[in-house]
Amino acid sequence: MTRSAIIVSHGQPSDPDPAEAALARFAARVAEALPGWHVGSATLARPGALEAALEAAGPAPRIYPLFMTEGWFTGEALRKRLGDAPAEVLRPLGVSPALPALAADWLGQEITRAGWQEAEVEVFVAAHGSGRSPNSARDTRAFARALGARLPVAGIRVGFVEEAPFLAEAARGLGEQSLCLPFFAAGGGHVTDDIPEALDAAGFAGLRLPPIGCAPAVPGLVAREIAAAG
Repeated sequence: MTRSAIIVSHGQPSDPDPAEAALARFAARVAEALPGWHVGSATLARPGALEAALEAAGPAPRIYPLFMTEGWFTGEALRKRLGDAPAEVLRPLGVSPALPALAADWLGQEITRAGWQEAEVEVFVAAHGSGRSPNSARDTRAFARALGARLPVAGIRVGFVEEAPFLAEAARGLGEQSLCLPFFAAGGGHVTDDIPEALDAAGFAGLRLPPIGCAPAVPGLVAREIAAAG
C-alpha cells in the first residue's frame, strides 16, 4: 500500500490560488525526497482543497502543518477540518527540533558569501506574533534561542508584526553586517509588504533573506520528519 502525506498551510483567504500553487510546488519537492510516497498539499484558505487532498491520499495520511506556531490553527482548526478522517497530524515546521540547525547552516553560508565574520554579525528574526495568543512569540523565541546556541553571532534580535517589540522598533540600530530572517513558512503579505516596510523605517542596511520556509534544505527536512513519524 502506498504511504501518503498531505502538507497543509494556512494560505491566503483573499486570493487563495497563488498560495495553493506555491504549496503544490513545495510538496513536489518533498515528494522527490520520499520515493514511493503520495505527497499531496492543501491550504485551509482554498475551499475544498483539504477535502480533495484527503480523498486523493487514501487511508490514514500523515498531515504535515507548514506553520510556524503550534497552537489553535495546527490543533483545533486543522483537526476540525479533518473531521473523522483517520489522519495523523505531525508537529508544525516552526517547532521542528531540526529547524535551528538547518537555519544555522543556511545563515552561516550567507555570512560566508557576504565575506563577514560570524562574531561580528547580528541576526534579526522577523516573526508574526499575536495580540491574542502567546504561542507565536513563544515558538519564535524558542527558535531564536536554539539558533543562537548553534550560530556564534554577535547577537540575535526578535521582532513581530502584531505585538511588541514591533519590527521597526526591534530592527533599529542594526548595522550593515546583519541578516533579517523572516520566521515564516512562505511568502505572503507580511513577508512582501510588512517586513520590508518596517526594515525601511528602521534604516536597516543588512541582508534580507527569504523566509525560513523557503530555505533550500527545508523540503528535505519535511520529508525526513514525515518518514520518521508513526
